[in-house]
Amino acid sequence: MTYSLQHRGPDDAGIYRDERCGLAHTRLAIIDLEGGKQPLSDVDEESHLAFNGEIFNYRELRDELIALGYRFKTRSDTEVVIQALRAWGEDALRRFNGQFAIALWTPRTQTLLLARDRLGVRPLHICAHADRVYFASEAKAIFAADPTIPRELDPVGLAETFTFWTVLAPRTVFRGIEELRPGHVRVYRPDGITDRCYWDLSFPRYGEERGGSIAESADALRAALSRATARRLECADVPVACYLSGGLDSSIIAALGRQIHGAGLRTFSLRFTDADLDESPFQRMMARELETDHIEVEVSRADVADAFPTAIRHIERPILRTAPAPMLLLARRVREAGIKVVLTGEGADEMLAGYDLFREARVRRFWAREPSSSLRPRLLERLYPYLTRSPASARAMAREFFGRDLELHDSPTFAHGPRWRAAAALQRLLSPDVRRAAANAGDPVDRMLAALPAGFSSWDPLARDQYLEVRTLLSGYLLSSQGDRVAMANSVEGRYPFLDVDVVELACSLPPDHKLRVLDEKHVLKRAAAGLVPPSIIRRPKQPYRAPDAVAFCDEPLRGWVSEVLDERALRNTGLFDAAAVARLWDKCRRRGEGALSNTDNMALTGVLSTQLLARDLPI
Repeated sequence: MTYSLQHRGPDDAGIYRDERCGLAHTRLAIIDLEGGKQPLSDVDEESHLAFNGEIFNYRELRDELIALGYRFKTRSDTEVVIQALRAWGEDALRRFNGQFAIALWTPRTQTLLLARDRLGVRPLHICAHADRVYFASEAKAIFAADPTIPRELDPVGLAETFTFWTVLAPRTVFRGIEELRPGHVRVYRPDGITDRCYWDLSFPRYGEERGGSIAESADALRAALSRATARRLECADVPVACYLSGGLDSSIIAALGRQIHGAGLRTFSLRFTDADLDESPFQRMMARELETDHIEVEVSRADVADAFPTAIRHIERPILRTAPAPMLLLARRVREAGIKVVLTGEGADEMLAGYDLFREARVRRFWAREPSSSLRPRLLERLYPYLTRSPASARAMAREFFGRDLELHDSPTFAHGPRWRAAAALQRLLSPDVRRAAANAGDPVDRMLAALPAGFSSWDPLARDQYLEVRTLLSGYLLSSQGDRVAMANSVEGRYPFLDVDVVELACSLPPDHKLRVLDEKHVLKRAAAGLVPPSIIRRPKQPYRAPDAVAFCDEPLRGWVSEVLDERALRNTGLFDAAAVARLWDKCRRRGEGALSNTDNMALTGVLSTQLLARDLPI
């Protein structure tokens, strides 16, 4: 198990075992390089801890614990975790400002505590099999533990992926393996198991949001982001760098980082050879503005296709976009430069309403008040300008697609429904057996809605849309497939100031129109960025990070692995897809000219390829 996770911790490894429990840890040494070895036992040898991640407020907690009489033998945040759990029990988890997966074993009470950070930055998988419980950061370590653990993909997990773009915790795509949900703690005791939520994203009731002017909100946000960035820079005994995408989110984090770090800050960017995806002019502008030591990683379609199988081995789930593959290459270059920690701008779009999805929902709700209006749907033409088939260039298609179910404007799924329906249509590619097995578990959307928190219906529509985005795509895809997995594949830790608990709770408290002002996304962040980020970056139209999708696999010369996993025999061996339907899709993708592939075609081919690669490489 330890060997299978060497990429997550190449600096050291340790094992604790007794007659009931074994803990293992592979270490990426960042804090207290000499004293932070794990698994760590407390000074009285009463509890033993394996911990992945960082606690950014550990110094304050350490002082508080010393005042209570607790003794320390190291300077590490790991020892603060173990002592805090002794002092405050499970309530300590709410005191941690960090990103973590925790396993604490207490032999005297025969108690195992497993916990995961609020938003699911760090992964934690669990498998109950043959009277044992296995747990690990990645499924590959669980498979390494016992050859009798089933190596099968779960049809229900596949159906969720081909709906939400990700599988939703606690389910994973592997049959018999679950993932502890973000913000949850599970405790195994001799008399049973408890699983509870210690924190969840929450918004004020509609109309009861934080008061104050937009200027006051911008000042508060800038101050909170500055503190969050400082915590993530200072909690490291190794150099810290920043990703720089050319957009507002990473630019403001890099600017705050430069203020705190001073000269010599290093920044890293992706540059695509596809001109319509390339943001290097803005990246270079920001690097010059901040006078950083800047490195670009150029990525071609061939690079995406070559890196894709490696990315899937680390991601351990099917994906509908190729975006993680270039992030794998970027993290590789960061590690080659001797950097272990990077700050990134992820989380801003979810917390401050930056996605076109939120603007789209606002337009559709406005349209729903007068469904017969011919002018209101014209607002859709302001959305998705970066797409070949944008609403401005395909008006009739946009009106038909976005005009469905306007009467359901009060439904909790109103904003996400069009995207989920479009992705769910891809389930036609699944084999009849897989579709039947998935159908027996019920509708994925119904399962997701059944888990909504109390008070959800009392929130503003934008808050409801944000909550669903966070609980589906943020934790299940962005922080996993595009974040932790591809970074840690290269022994690099990503840190996210926008996901600092203080920043998150402030963002949730703000009035909706401070975040989405008419159709101006992240309005309060743009105000907060004034004077830190050049106006041209603040004012530039939203361009989300994208990578070449289906075209990367269709270009000549064709990668051998593509033909291998799409071969009819390979498709029939896995039994996951309808071989004839996939053959038609593949033929269509290869025949279509540049830019002619639809969003559905891109998702479909990427989804099939990633699923087939995952199945091919079992056991991992």
